[in-house]
This record gives sequence, C-alpha cells and structure tokens, in this order.
Amino acid sequence: MPGPISPPSCSGTRGGALPAYVSNGLVGLRVREIPLVAGSAIVSGVAGEHCERRIEAAAPVPYPLAGDIAIDGVRLSDEPWAAQDLAQSYDFATGELTSRFAFGAGDRRATVEILTFASRSHAPLVLQEVALTVDAPCRIELVAAVDPKAARGIIRERRTGTPGEKSAVCDGSLHWESHGALSRCGIALLSTLDGTEADRSVADWDARGPLQTRYGADARPGRPLRLRQIAALIPSIVHDRPHEEAVRRVAEAGRLGFDLLRARNREAWLELWKSRIMVDGASVQHQALIDAGFFYLNSSVHPASPAATSIFGLASWPDYHYYYGHVMWDIDAFCVPPLTLLQPEAARGLMSFRIRTLDVARRKARLEGRRGVQFPWQSGPASGDESAPGGGDAAATEDHVTLHVARAASMLADSVPDLRYLREKAWPILAGAADWAVSRLTRTERGYELCRAMGPAEVPVPPNNDAFTLMAMHDVLRRAIDAAARLGGPCPPDWQKALAGLYLPRRSDGAIASHDDFRIDEDKGTTPSPLAGLFPLEYPLSQEERTATLALFLPRWRAYVGSPMLPALYPIWAAMAGDRRLALQLFEEGYAAYDHGRFHQCLEYRPDFPDSEVPAGPFFANIGGMLTGLLYGFSGMTIDGGAPDRWPRRPIILPEGWRSIEVERLWVRGRPMRLVARHGAERAELAET
Repeated sequence: MPGPISPPSCSGTRGGALPAYVSNGLVGLRVREIPLVAGSAIVSGVAGEHCERRIEAAAPVPYPLAGDIAIDGVRLSDEPWAAQDLAQSYDFATGELTSRFAFGAGDRRATVEILTFASRSHAPLVLQEVALTVDAPCRIELVAAVDPKAARGIIRERRTGTPGEKSAVCDGSLHWESHGALSRCGIALLSTLDGTEADRSVADWDARGPLQTRYGADARPGRPLRLRQIAALIPSIVHDRPHEEAVRRVAEAGRLGFDLLRARNREAWLELWKSRIMVDGASVQHQALIDAGFFYLNSSVHPASPAATSIFGLASWPDYHYYYGHVMWDIDAFCVPPLTLLQPEAARGLMSFRIRTLDVARRKARLEGRRGVQFPWQSGPASGDESAPGGGDAAATEDHVTLHVARAASMLADSVPDLRYLREKAWPILAGAADWAVSRLTRTERGYELCRAMGPAEVPVPPNNDAFTLMAMHDVLRRAIDAAARLGGPCPPDWQKALAGLYLPRRSDGAIASHDDFRIDEDKGTTPSPLAGLFPLEYPLSQEERTATLALFLPRWRAYVGSPMLPALYPIWAAMAGDRRLALQLFEEGYAAYDHGRFHQCLEYRPDFPDSEVPAGPFFANIGGMLTGLLYGFSGMTIDGGAPDRWPRRPIILPEGWRSIEVERLWVRGRPMRLVARHGAERAELAET
C-alpha cells in the first residue's frame, strides 16, 4: 500500500499561520519555525484557572524542548534576526517534524537541522535532535532547556540531582502547579551531546528557574554536533508525585536510547497507516487532505490519555480560546466513530474520560431534576465538571450531549468481541442516558415531546421539539433496549413507550422540520440538523420523508457552509440525494476549503466566512465528520450488535470521479477486516483479511 501524502514543505516565517502541531495524544506541542524558541505545550488532564474567564481550562505547561545556540559567544536568543533560510517539513508517515535554518555570527555560519516528534510507543515522551554543522572552526554552545516563561503557574520544586543517588539520572525535573492550583505536572529532561568532547554544566538557578543544561565545544567543518533532548511529562491526574514519575520515565528513555525510541515511534505510525483510507479516483489534493485528517486525529488520541481530547486535540495558541481545551460532544459524535475502527484502544481511551466522570453526570442530572446521567456541555479536562464560560447559555439548553456520549459508548460496545465492555463500561452510560431521555421528555396528546432544547443552531430562545435531539434520543433508546436484551436483563417499560411514542415535527410537504413552528427563512434556519438525523444518526424515515427533507435543506448549502462541523457531512447528503457532482463539489466547499496555512491544519471556520476571526485548527469536529463520512456515510455502514457483514446497508453512491473507498485494515471485534465501497455496488464489502 502506498504511503500517505505529506504536506508541502514551508519556507520563511509563518506570518499569520499557525505553528506546526506535534502530538501523541498525551502531550501536544506547538513548534515554532525555530523549535528552540519555546512554543506551547499541553498535557492531557492538566488544567488551570483561565486567565480571563476564571474557569477550569487546559493549561499550557513549561515548554519541554526549548534551547539556544551560541557561536563564539553570540547567542541566537539574543539575535534571533540572525537566523536565515527558515524551512520546515512534516513527514506524516512517521510523525516527524524537521526544521532547518542557518545562524551566523561574524564570519562564522552554522547550518542547523532539528528533528522533533512525540513518541507513540512511550506516551509521556517528546524528543528532539539538534544537528549543527559549521563552515569554519569556532566555539559552539548548545543549550537544552525546559522553559516555564509562558506557562501561568508556579514551580513547586526544582531538582537537578537525584535524591539518594551519587550521580543524577537526568538533567533535572520540575514539579509545576497550574494557576489556581487545579492540577500539577511533572517534567523531567535528559540531554546528551554527540560528535565531540564537550564541557557540560547544569544551571543551578533558584527554586523557580528553568531547567537548563549547557554544552560548550570546539566545532570544526564537516563534523556535525548533535544535541539530543528527551523530556517526560506526567499529569498529576495519573500520579500524585508526577515529577518523580517523570524522572523514572526519562531514565528509562535514556536506557533505551534516542535511536530506538525513534524507531519504535516509526513502527507505531507504520502500524496505524495500515488503516489508511484510500479513495480511488480522488484528486491528489483531496487524498492529501484525507491523509492529513487521518494523521491529526490519530496523533491527538492515545490509550494513555486521561482526559480524552478537545475539539482541537492538544493544540492551543494564545490568539484564540480553543474552547479552553474542554471535552465536548463533538468528540463523542464525530471522533469516536472513526477511531472505533481505526484505533479502537484509543477510542476506548476517549470513552474512559466519560466513564471516569460518570458521577459528575449523575450529579448534574439530579441538579436538573432528572433521572440517569446528564453530561456537561463543556467538561473541564481535570474534573469533568461543567466549565462553560459566563452564563453558560448553551450549557443550559443544548441537552443532546448525553445522547452522543451514549451512542459512542454503544458503538464501542458493539465493536468488541464479547459483552464485557457493554456490561461493565457502556451499560451504565447507555442506561443512564435512556433514563435521562425519558425524564427529559413530556407526555402530551401528540406523544413524547421535548420542550425548550437547542440543537446545533444556537439561537436566543430554545425551541420546542428540536428534531436533531429527538432523532438522537430515538437512536439511544433503541440501542439501550437492544443492549438490555443482549445482557439478558429487564428493559424498563418507559423506554419502550417513549421510543414508540416519540414525536418528531414534520412539515406539510413531508420534510422533517428543525423544530416546532419552523421557518426556513428564520435566523439560522438553513442549519441542516435534520439531515444529521439521516446521517450519522440513521433515523428511520420513509423514502418520501427522506427525499423531502433532503430537498428542503440540501439546496441551501451555500447559506451554511463556512461554519464549523456539519458542512463536512454535506457530501454524504448529496450522495444520498443521488447527486454525484454536488457531492464532489461539497467535499471541496464543505471540507477542503477549510484547509489553510501550514501542514493542512483544517480550520474551525472557512477563512472566507464572516464569523472567522483568527485561524484556529486542527478542528476535529470537521476532521472527524469527514472521516466518519468516508467510513460510514459513503459505505452505508452502521455498527450495531449484529454480524459485521450485515453492517453495510445502503447502495454505494460516491462523489463524481470517485470509483471506490478502500481500507486495508479496520479493527472489528478484535479482528482485522477490509472495507471496500465501490460506486454502484449494492452494498459495501466488509470481510476478514
């Protein structure tokens, strides 16, 4: 199978584009054009008090792979304008970012190449190699550092020795506490210099200073020097003394060695790319964007992650709020489904956050006067509590979050080989969501209705009978009833009554209305939330109702595309309508046009959309929606408790020019299976390899 398409290399400064994003799902870095200048570092589960909003938010930690270069005493940090010929390239096949630049001092010039990656085989580790070559003899100083300047918080303890040991096992460690003391992070650094004899010194500083190790050496042309940095980062949510655990992890890394860790990371990516989604007939540009989405989603999740991931993964940058690193429903709705087949251990890792915070959801349901579980709109990454800023308008009325969590848990349970996951992990969520749904509904003469609830169209006055939420309720109640039967337990009669009597607003032409008293020309009336009921929620409508609903919303795509999330699904809806040409156009307009800046970081808003303020990405509601569409939408596949060869259920209609969608290896109930969806076929093929 051919390898993935990596993005074009970039030259010069970024301008307004985002820095490169390097992550393994536990640690995420924003790496600048000169990687030795501290960027941003986020660790899953590390939260602090937001500087402006004063809410729980993901908190940047001290940057672990900072450093400096000096030529004959002239420092890059003192004269950054002396750096020239900046270039970066990103190898998606291996997750390795390579940065190059030249730095001159007087008549001496150094050529620098820096390799940066986040280890998938050893999740707490991020690694960097600085290779430097000079054009004339000179005195070089290379510095490895952990830089705390941009991190709001305090250093509780700084160590450069190892207590009880004659010699230190690493350069040092920091025990860092976030602003507001919501959590802590341990960071340990290990560095080496290869290529020559060098004077080594570890800066003493004071108890609040950075970690900094300096190497001084005489450099000669043709003899490259290599500074290697390995940092371990441990959140306090997984270890109460994280700085000590970080030391243990970095010491193990030192025993294994940089080269072996790099090789294992490459092996891990090679394994992941066996699930590459190949589209025969797609343009090179579109296949490249599919590969980029695959890469960023898989690099932002890991079984070791204690706090799922945010809708920007572990990416952040100071010019935007990035939704404060909160865990939101978009992850459950759009990221868990593709990962269930591509990287199931990581998908279960995402769900483990919801399992860990199940008591939070129970308390929230009780607070609202409801049964079961109600997950927060914006969950804080450490506590799981509701952390929406300000008055929390959406948190008060967008009740569909719990339904997407339950649906994702059900899909995960249906994708494993036995009932253990369903019984022990998914059932408490699924049953709790069904209980909540029944208590949230109101029985009227029309059936079970939903009062004052918002769907994806966020409006000042929540309408009655939001169709998107009702269709999600239908799916969750159906799944809960089926799960009860599979587990051999009793099914509460009120679940069945609610499912049978669930009201759904319909127009006189047979189309599903977004809510009661709906008008297509109302504010945000073109939001295609009823189409999301067709896919991915797979609400069972008659062919006449499907056709009418598609005819109402699909032609109005221009009024909605450019906003986040649902536009990535438009190609599926166009294919459902049988319009291949429009499906291809909407893949371009509803997904590809969100690509902007360096390294295919899909943005939240299209740059030409009026609400677009600053570039913010990679945005996983868009990326996950695109991947969900490829794996489930075009293939007509639905995961349930039945036999996998019966999951594909619809005839295959692909965008114009696309001949097939093929994946050599998906994980289905613990077994590798191959997916082939050929245009014109009656069903997709899902079979063991």
